[in-house]
Amino acid sequence: MDSGTATPTKEADVYALGASLFISATGRRHVSYPDDASRKDQRQAIVDKPHRPITVPGAQGRLIERMMSRNPADRPSSAEVCRELRRTR
Repeated sequence: MDSGTATPTKEADVYALGASLFISATGRRHVSYPDDASRKDQRQAIVDKPHRPITVPGAQGRLIERMMSRNPADRPSSAEVCRELRRTR
C-alpha cells in the first residue's frame, strides 16, 4: 500500500481466499466499506479499518482466522489450506 499499488503474493492470495470463505459463511465482508468503494479505497479499508471478528465455528473458522491474519508470515501456505479444507469436509 505504501507504493499506491497492491503487490500480488502467495500470502495475499491466502488472505483473499480466507476473505471469500468468510463472506460465504457469514454474508458479510470482514471489513466495512461502501458497496461502490473503489478498489483503492477497499484495499485501504483492509489496511486501516478494524476487521470484524471471525465468527465461523469449528475448524473452518480457525482456518479462516489464520488465513486472514494481518501478519502475512502468520498465514498458512496454500498447501496447508488445501490439506485443512480436505480434513474439514
